[in-house]
Amino acid sequence: MFRPMSGRRRKINRGPLVGAHMSIAGGVENAILHAENAGCPTVQMFNKSNNQWAARPLSAEEVDRFHAAAQRTGIAPIISHTAYLINCASPDSTLYKRSVKALEIEYARCDLLKIDYLVMHPGAHIGSGAKNGIERIARALNTVLGTHADGQTMICLEATAGAGSIIGSTFDELRAIIDLVEHPSRVGVCLDTCHIFAAGYDIRTIGKYKTVIKTFDRQLGLDRLRVWHLNDSQGELGSRKDRHEHIGKGLIGKDAFGFILRDRRFAGVPKILETPKMENGREMDRVNLALLLRLARHPAKK
Repeated sequence: MFRPMSGRRRKINRGPLVGAHMSIAGGVENAILHAENAGCPTVQMFNKSNNQWAARPLSAEEVDRFHAAAQRTGIAPIISHTAYLINCASPDSTLYKRSVKALEIEYARCDLLKIDYLVMHPGAHIGSGAKNGIERIARALNTVLGTHADGQTMICLEATAGAGSIIGSTFDELRAIIDLVEHPSRVGVCLDTCHIFAAGYDIRTIGKYKTVIKTFDRQLGLDRLRVWHLNDSQGELGSRKDRHEHIGKGLIGKDAFGFILRDRRFAGVPKILETPKMENGREMDRVNLALLLRLARHPAKK
C-alpha cells in the first residue's frame, strides 16, 4: 500500500526538472506516487531490491499500475538505478557473469516498464588494472544491449568519486568505455556533483564550472549527458570520498547547483537528489527541493 511522505499532496512542479530518488516499497509504482506527493516532475528509483541479486518477475498487474501512474501524473523522465552489488569490471569470472546477468535482468525490467534511463556504476577493477576493467564493462554493455537489440531504455554510466579501484572518475575513462561499445548511441552519462567534486572537478565558481562543462563537452559531448545527480559533498575536492550531503550543507556549497539549474543547455536533463531522507524529524527531500527551485530562479545569497 502506498503511504505518502506526508498527508498533503503537492502540485507537480512544472518548472525545472528536479526530482529525487524514491522508494518502491509496496510496488514499483509507488516511486511515482511518492514523486507526485513531493511535487517532483521527474523521479529516480530502483526497479528491484538494491541489495539482492534475485528479482521476482514483474506481474502484468504491476506493470499496468506503473504505466497508469506514469501516464496520470505525467512524471518524466523516469530513471532507474542499478543494484549496488553489480560490478561489471570485476576480474572474478563468477562475479562478472553474475553482474552481467543482473544488469540484463534490470535492463529487461526497465524496458518492460518503459523507463527512460538505467544509471549504473561502471565498476571496480579490483587490482586488475583500469584498462582491463574498462574492457570488461564495455563487453558487459555489448552483451546486454545486444540481447535487447530493440530496447528503448538508455544505459547511463555514472561518474564516480574514484575510491580504490573504482572506474569512471575521469571523463577519459567514461569515454574509453563508450568507445568500445558497439552501439554508443544507446549509452549516456550521469554526472553526480558529489562524485565529480570528490574526483577533482571543481564546480564551485562560475569560471570553474564552465571549464568542467567545456572539458566534458570536448571529451564526451554534451548530448551524452542525460542525467544529473545533485548532491553536496562531505568530502573535500579530490578526496575520492563518496559521501553525499544536503544541498548547501557540504563543501561544494549552493552556488554550483544554481549554475547547473540555470544552465539552459541542461533544461531538459533530469536532476535527481540522492540525499538523506530525514533529519531531526524533517522530510529533507522537501527542504532540498525547495532550495533547488529557489536556486533555479536566483543565485545563492552570500
